[in-house]
Amino acid sequence: MTHETPSESVSFGPHRIGAQEEIFIIAEAGVNHDGDVAVAHELIDIAADTGANAVKFQTFKADALVTGTADTTPYQKEAGFAESQSEMLTRLTLPDSAWVELRDHCEQRGITFLSTPFDFESARMLAEIGVPGLKIGSGELTNTPFLSAVAEFGIPMIVSTGMGTREEIAAALKATEAAPATVLLHCVSAYPAPLEEANLRAIPALREEFGVEVGWSDHTPGALTAIAATALGSTLLEKHITTDKTRNGPDHSASLERDEFAEYVRSVRQAHSALGDGKKRRMPSEEANAPLVRRSYQVVRPVTAGAVLQAADVAILRPEGGLAPSAQVIGRRAVRDIQAGAPLLAEDLA
Repeated sequence: MTHETPSESVSFGPHRIGAQEEIFIIAEAGVNHDGDVAVAHELIDIAADTGANAVKFQTFKADALVTGTADTTPYQKEAGFAESQSEMLTRLTLPDSAWVELRDHCEQRGITFLSTPFDFESARMLAEIGVPGLKIGSGELTNTPFLSAVAEFGIPMIVSTGMGTREEIAAALKATEAAPATVLLHCVSAYPAPLEEANLRAIPALREEFGVEVGWSDHTPGALTAIAATALGSTLLEKHITTDKTRNGPDHSASLERDEFAEYVRSVRQAHSALGDGKKRRMPSEEANAPLVRRSYQVVRPVTAGAVLQAADVAILRPEGGLAPSAQVIGRRAVRDIQAGAPLLAEDLA
């Protein structure tokens, strides 16, 4: 299915997501709190201090997400998690009481609180405590019953598309039709994701095909792909943050610490500012240079009143100020004396 490119921005709490809006940056805290509520609060402060628009966690019950025997992924094993997914996730689960506490901290810091639910009860709890939207992780892209159920909460959704095909994305968007808006995140579900597999041209392609806003869930090192994604029209970005890359957790090594994330935000905001509005025109900073580097007709030998202008009488030289180089001047009659070195003006000629 092919749609029109989105023309209106998406309301997302106090923010709007769209081509003419400030790029929306989500600091992905995820499970980098390692099950410690105090560290979760520290991650909120990092996100707020470094200029992110939102900070996002992950909300789940291990027994509603995986079987007791599900193995950890290769990147999780490399991070030292040889146990089952269930055991790992249980250790990374925050207590139920933490979510209102974290939401309130975000409100105090002036940053939007978000979390990704991995089961319906978690999604319902987040909706009840007032999240402005629900982010759905890439693993749930094909879980269309879950997507449909979450859409019924009537709040905007952000759906990540890692590992997905265009057919799966189309089915996911159909499943979320009850939501007031759905934003897609292009994503490569590897930690870290190889630069050569970022496939950032998928961002404008998805936007054009499906007619929704599209962002970049960035698992690559540094800020390079974020800047490129911004140039390609990404209207939101998501990047993992951590208090310390050396912490023992599955996502820390692919995350940014405070100073790195601050630079990431600065770089992206500068790149977005540099895009402008796409309307080609002379910019204010060019005004002083333009008349000095543009050429015009200049008189190079004296011309007397009544003389017919010859090619040898004039040259096209800097500065601007005389008739434009495109003007037809040869063969026209001078109506007054013109000194050598003067610009040739329209009022000099009949």
